[in-house]
Amino acid sequence: MEVCLMLPRSPELQNKLSLYKTLLLKWSKAINLVSPSTLQDIDSRHFEDSLQIEPLLPSGAKVLFDFGSGAGFPALVLAMAREDLEVHVFESDQKKCAFMGSVSRETFIPVIIHNERVEHVDIQKLPKPDVVTARALSSLKSLLDMAQRWWESNEDLLLIFPKGEKSEAEILEAREFFSFDLEEFPSSTDSRSKILRIRHVQTIEKTN
Repeated sequence: MEVCLMLPRSPELQNKLSLYKTLLLKWSKAINLVSPSTLQDIDSRHFEDSLQIEPLLPSGAKVLFDFGSGAGFPALVLAMAREDLEVHVFESDQKKCAFMGSVSRETFIPVIIHNERVEHVDIQKLPKPDVVTARALSSLKSLLDMAQRWWESNEDLLLIFPKGEKSEAEILEAREFFSFDLEEFPSSTDSRSKILRIRHVQTIEKTN
C-alpha cells in the first residue's frame, strides 16, 4: 500500500511504512487501535507526525523508551527510521501489544514490547534510556511523574513529547511542580501543535 510522505525517505523505510499501513488498516477492522477518523490520513496523522521527532533525537542515543505506545506511534516509526536505536514500548493493552508484535515481525524491526503500565515496571530489569517519548498519552505533569524514576538518576535524560493546542497550559501546570530546560518546536503536521524537548528535570521543593 502506497505511503505519501512530505519529505523523501529511503525505499527501505517507505516499504516498511507501507506494510505497517496495511497491517494497521487490517487490524483496525477488528480492534480499536487509533481514532477511526485518522485512518483516512495515516501518512500525515501518524507516520509524518512520528517521523518529525527523528531529527530531534541525539545522534548518539542508544536506548529509547516510549510510554503508552498504543498502535506504535511514534516508537515503531522511529525504530524503522533509526535502526541503531534499541526501542522499548510500554503498553498495558494486550491487543495493542499483539498488533505491535505483528508489525515488528513483519517489518523485521526488533522492538522490545512490555505489556504493562510503565509505572509498574521493574527498572532494575531494564537498560537506562537516553530518550523517553510519549504521544497523546497524558498531561505534561503526568508524563514527568511517570518518567521520574529515570530522570532522577540521569539529569541528561531527554524527554520528547508532542503536544496539542493545550501545550502552554500544560507547561504552566508542570512548572508548578518541576523545573526543567525546555525547547519548543512547531509541528509540521498541525499548526496548533508543537513538540516539547525537555532536559534537566528537578522536583520543586514546596515550602510551608
